[in-house]
Amino acid sequence: MFSLTSPLILASQSPRREQILRMLGFEFSILPADVDETIPSGMKAPDVPEALAKAKSLHVSREHPEKLVLGADTLVVLEDRVLGKPSGTQEALQMLSFLSGRTHQVYTGVALAMGGKIVGSGTACTEVTFETWNKDVLEAYVRGGESLDKAGAYAIQGQGAFLVQGIRGCFFNVMGLPIQKTLRLLQPYQRP
Repeated sequence: MFSLTSPLILASQSPRREQILRMLGFEFSILPADVDETIPSGMKAPDVPEALAKAKSLHVSREHPEKLVLGADTLVVLEDRVLGKPSGTQEALQMLSFLSGRTHQVYTGVALAMGGKIVGSGTACTEVTFETWNKDVLEAYVRGGESLDKAGAYAIQGQGAFLVQGIRGCFFNVMGLPIQKTLRLLQPYQRP
């Protein structure tokens, strides 16, 4: 569906981001960026994903300056507490218990680089409200393994959909790549 004037690299190993870009019809290669994802001290949580997306896209763009490089990063935030990927099943259960019955924000930053420079970036926010579930149900979900490599310990597009009572904003942002923001970044490079 979409054709670009320059080759595109996705600087991510996320299968969900790959799936979304393929769904939109983009042709691209994948080259995950090996960057430090430590949250900078003093940076507000909503600003972190865009900063990390820029770091990822710049890292790959410096190696491939003739190509467009798309980077992205997603964080789940509740009450100024950042919930990244859990370190194990116990942390996953703690995260899900914290989110249960409450509304949290999912921030995804996207950045586009070319020639070793950022040519565009932005952040999308989606509010996600969880249904209230007891510990036994949450433990059963965590045992399934799906929660271990996801920010906030759940996959809205998978079995974790049962956790969600409702969302306000872009569904695909919760999966890891906000469609509207991404298309706006790529629009100047689309073939007529």
